[in-house]
Amino acid sequence: MTTDRTELEAAAFRRLLKHLNRDRLDVQNIDLMILAGFCRNCLADWYREAAAERGIAMSRDQARETIYGMPFAEWKAAHQKEATPEQLAAFETAQKTRHR
Repeated sequence: MTTDRTELEAAAFRRLLKHLNRDRLDVQNIDLMILAGFCRNCLADWYREAAAERGIAMSRDQARETIYGMPFAEWKAAHQKEATPEQLAAFETAQKTRHR
């Protein structure tokens, strides 16, 4: 049962990455942070933390490449847009709301 659950969770995670990195490139990390409180970089941090818990050394860049499917700098240059003043204001408001 545990193996099935792990395989299902892994499949769902791979689909989430595909959705974020191929199907919805229009969704910026700041949009994810505003609405959901996490972004692709958070996923990379969680991935790296999970590796560390299992004694696997992984750099931040390695984790990000796993999540983005390419080096982060390459993804950023190709897909990340400058945050608008509205996005920055919404992000600040969301951060204040979450950290009360």
